Amino acid sequence: MARAFAKISFTPDVQAVQTEMGSRTAYRAAEPGEAEEVVLGGAEQTFIAERDSFYQATVSQTGWPYVQHRGGPVGFLKVLDDRTLGYADFSGNRQYISVGNLRGDDRVSLLLMDYPQRRRLKIWGRARAVDERTEPALLAKLESPDFRAPVERGIVIRVEAFDWNCPKYITPRYSQREVEALIEQARRQPVAVDKPVPRSLGTGALPLTITGIRQLTPRIRAYELRHADGEPLPGYRAGAHIRVPIELTNGDITSRAYSLTDAPDDPDCYRIAVLRVDAGEGGSSALHAGWQLGTRLNLDPPDNYFPLHDDDSPALLIAGGIGVTPLKAMAEALAARGADFQLHYTGRAPQEIAFVKDLRRQFPNRCRFYFSQVQNPTRLDVSALLANVSADAVIYVCGPTRLIDAVRQTARQLGIAEQRVQFESFT
Repeated sequence: MARAFAKISFTPDVQAVQTEMGSRTAYRAAEPGEAEEVVLGGAEQTFIAERDSFYQATVSQTGWPYVQHRGGPVGFLKVLDDRTLGYADFSGNRQYISVGNLRGDDRVSLLLMDYPQRRRLKIWGRARAVDERTEPALLAKLESPDFRAPVERGIVIRVEAFDWNCPKYITPRYSQREVEALIEQARRQPVAVDKPVPRSLGTGALPLTITGIRQLTPRIRAYELRHADGEPLPGYRAGAHIRVPIELTNGDITSRAYSLTDAPDDPDCYRIAVLRVDAGEGGSSALHAGWQLGTRLNLDPPDNYFPLHDDDSPALLIAGGIGVTPLKAMAEALAARGADFQLHYTGRAPQEIAFVKDLRRQFPNRCRFYFSQVQNPTRLDVSALLANVSADAVIYVCGPTRLIDAVRQTARQLGIAEQRVQFESFT
């Protein structure tokens, strides 16, 4: 979590509530020291450029907040540089509440939504108005050539902080343009004329529908599944998985088990993340290619061979690559019960593994990451890690076989009881 965000948001009253609700410790580490220089990275700039609307909050002279929805063509909110945004203010709004508020208080807060991918970006900044008379060249940069509404002024925002928000509880919604693109994509998919397309996959008693798809990395997609009839789903414990049906390219039906990635606090939704393994047996590739919004699946209820302990014992979570999926659910469940834990997560690079930003935001003081293919690589030292683990901690490891073997062998060498080391492999 960025210090700039914490220093703006975590006022004394907010800190008091965090203390009352037990989350103060997790956020305190983000506050000491000077705020870093805020720079909009490539991910933020691309996200902003793809939006066709946002919500903007200003503050009135009487202290009342005012939230306004701003819309326009895609990209009308422009990135002028890595700290500056701007947009053209078109004529038609006769109340001028936001513009008036900015004359007395230049602070603004923007909320940008991507409903199909369930993402949101919060931005804080200071805004000023520009017009044709004062800064014609700058105003010209904010105009959209294909949008013919008259421009009254421009609003230029100097970004002071930003933060990516949790995707939970964002209901996927689609514009007419997005729906038409999905329909066209489906229309172009080749369909075998000699074999009818099944209406649903699987023979389990639990009917589910895919209601959300999110691209986490170039090879990892997150899928959201809900009951086809809107009913609550069977409960589960962190570490559980579901076995899903997949239609292979030759028409055969196979199945794969995928861990549920979220703590069991949402009775209406299951979430999984699937890594596409191009050199594998074809199951994950077929799933990526075949699963679409609206796909119907008939599954058995979740099963669990890797359950999280029930008491308040501390936990050491060790994840390798896509093996983070059950451990993310465990981390959320442990945090919810107030138990002590650490998560150590190793992979090639931040852009290749799932949930890095989510985990950094949720557990800034409890996660450590190790990347082997970056400019300054870091290595997970299993021996040092296990040598310093508390005597009552339960150790969970999930990921490649070599990581699991290293943890188990090291634990035996250090005299750690086998029942304290729980593991699940993805093979």
